[in-house]
Amino acid sequence: MRRTRRDARLAGLHPTLARIYQGRHITSLDQLDYSLSHLLPPLSLTGIGAATELLEQALDADAHILFIGDFDADGATACAVGVLALRRMGAKHVSYLVPNRFEYGYGLSPEIVGVAASQQPDILITVDNGIASIDGVGAAQELGMSVLITDHHLPGPQLPTADVIVNPNLPGDAFPSKALAGVGVIFYVLMALRSRLRALDWFSRRGVQEPNLAELLDLVAVGTVADLVPLDYNNRVLVAQGLARINAGRCRPGIKAILETANRTHQGLSARDLGFVVGPRLNAAGRLEDMSHGIACLLADDLDQARAIAEKLQKLNQERREIESTMQQQAHDIVSELHLDGALPMAICLYNDAWHQGIVGLVASRVRERTGRPAIVFAQDGHGVLKGSARSIDGLHIKDLLEGISTRHPDLVKKFGGHAMAAGLSLEMTMLDTFRHVFEKSVVEELGRDNKPESLFSDGSLNDDDMNIEFAELLRTAGPWGQQFPEPIFDDQFELIEQRTVGYRHLKLRVRRTRGKKILDAIAFGYFDNHPAPPPAASLHLAYRLDVNDYRGIRAPQLIIEHIEAC
Repeated sequence: MRRTRRDARLAGLHPTLARIYQGRHITSLDQLDYSLSHLLPPLSLTGIGAATELLEQALDADAHILFIGDFDADGATACAVGVLALRRMGAKHVSYLVPNRFEYGYGLSPEIVGVAASQQPDILITVDNGIASIDGVGAAQELGMSVLITDHHLPGPQLPTADVIVNPNLPGDAFPSKALAGVGVIFYVLMALRSRLRALDWFSRRGVQEPNLAELLDLVAVGTVADLVPLDYNNRVLVAQGLARINAGRCRPGIKAILETANRTHQGLSARDLGFVVGPRLNAAGRLEDMSHGIACLLADDLDQARAIAEKLQKLNQERREIESTMQQQAHDIVSELHLDGALPMAICLYNDAWHQGIVGLVASRVRERTGRPAIVFAQDGHGVLKGSARSIDGLHIKDLLEGISTRHPDLVKKFGGHAMAAGLSLEMTMLDTFRHVFEKSVVEELGRDNKPESLFSDGSLNDDDMNIEFAELLRTAGPWGQQFPEPIFDDQFELIEQRTVGYRHLKLRVRRTRGKKILDAIAFGYFDNHPAPPPAASLHLAYRLDVNDYRGIRAPQLIIEHIEAC
C-alpha cells in the first residue's frame, strides 16, 4: 500500500496524509467532506414508505409501540435512538424489551413474544435483529401485533412475514450502502418518518416541536463503530457527525457518564475510543447480565442518574475482563496442544464446559488473530445446547459457510446467522465432534490447505519530521478510521534502546529510528497474551500506529506496535 505520488486533487493536505488517503482510494477533497448534506437519502431503502406509513398510523392512534432490542452496543444504541426519537415525535406509549441472552437467546423468538404480550403492545419494532425471526414474527401476528423489522444482518432463504421489513441487505434492495449498522437502519427509518410527518403538517397539528434528529448522532456513531461494520463514505458521515457532537460536549448524559467511569473526557475522542472505551462497557451488560442496563444509561436525561448506571457498567466490564482473561489463557493452552500434532487445523473449533456464553465472541476473535484461522468458540447453555460465536478471515464468508453446512447437514446446526466476518450459531452438545469435522472440511474445500497468514498492510515509512505530537494529533482527527477504512499503520527499522514489561501483559519499548535522531516511547498492548518474551535484539522492524500518549496532562507522541520482527 506504499504510495509516493501525491494526487493534485488532494493539494493542500499534509503530503504524508495525502499519501495515506490515496491508499484508501480517496482521490478528491470532496470525499473527505462529512457534512450531513452528503448522507444518502432514505427513499431507495426497500419498505421505507410502508414503514413510515405504519408508524404514522401508530402515532395517530396513540398505539403502544414496543422496541425489541439486541444485547450488544449496536442493539442498545438502536433501541435508545428509536425510543428517544418517537417520544420526541409525540408518541405517548413507547417502551422497549431486550431478550436476556441466557434465557431467551437472540432476536424475536416466540418466547420473547410471550413476554412482550404481557405489555399489550400494538406494534413491535425490532432493531438490529428480526430478519431470521420466522417463528417469532408469526407468533406476534397471531396475537394481533403488527411487526416492523429493522435489521442489517444478511437474510436467509426465507423471510419472516412481518408487516414491513427494512434492511439494506434484502435481495434487490437499491440502497447504495449495504454497510449500515442496526442503529443506522432505524435512524434512516426515523429520518423518513420525520419527513412524512412534516409533509402531513403533523407537528403543528399536534403541537409537537419537530425533533432535530442530528441530536441522536452521538448514539449512531457509538453503535456503528462498536458493531465493526465497514466505514464506507455514508457511515463515515454518520460517525464523523456523531463524534463532533461528543467532542463538543453535546452528547447524551449516558455517554458522558461512561467516559467518566473510564477516566476519559468527551474532548478529543476518536472513533477508536468509541470502539475501545464506550462500546465494551455497554456490551458488558449484555454479555454478563442484561442489556437493559446499557439502554437505561443511554436514555437517562440526568447526569447523576446516568453516572449511577455507568458505575454498574464499569463493574460489569471489569468482571468481563477477568472472565475473558481466564478463558483466553485456556483457549491458548488448547491451541498449543493442537500444535503438538504438527500442522494446526485449517479451522479452529474450541469448547470448554466452564466457559461463559457471553464471552465466547471475544475469545473467538483472539484465537483468529493468534492463529490466522477461522475460529468458533462454544459454551453450553445448561440445557444440552452449545452456543457458539464464529470469527472469520479474509476470503471466507462465514455466514455463507454455515448456510452451506446447514443445507448439506440439516440436522447438525440448530440456528445460525450473522455477517461475512462474524456469526453466531447453536447446536446440540452431542453434535460437537461431528460439527468440528464438517466445519474444518468445509473451510478446506473453500480455501484449500495452504496456510496463508493474513496480511498486515503498511502505509510505508514515517520520517523523523512526522514523528511529533502535531502529526499524531492530525492523524487522530483525519478519520474517522475503522473497518475497511483502516487507521494508518507505518513500518520502519528501529534501534532498541530499552524494553520492559508493563502490567504483566504489555511490552514497553524506547526506540530510535535507524539513522534517526529522536528517541520515542512505544508500546505493544497485550503482547504477552500471544508471545513469549522477545529475544534481545539491537534492531527491530516495527509495524506501528502513531498516537498520542496523554499522561498526567502531558501529551507526547507514542508508537502503538502492531507487529515486531527482530532484524
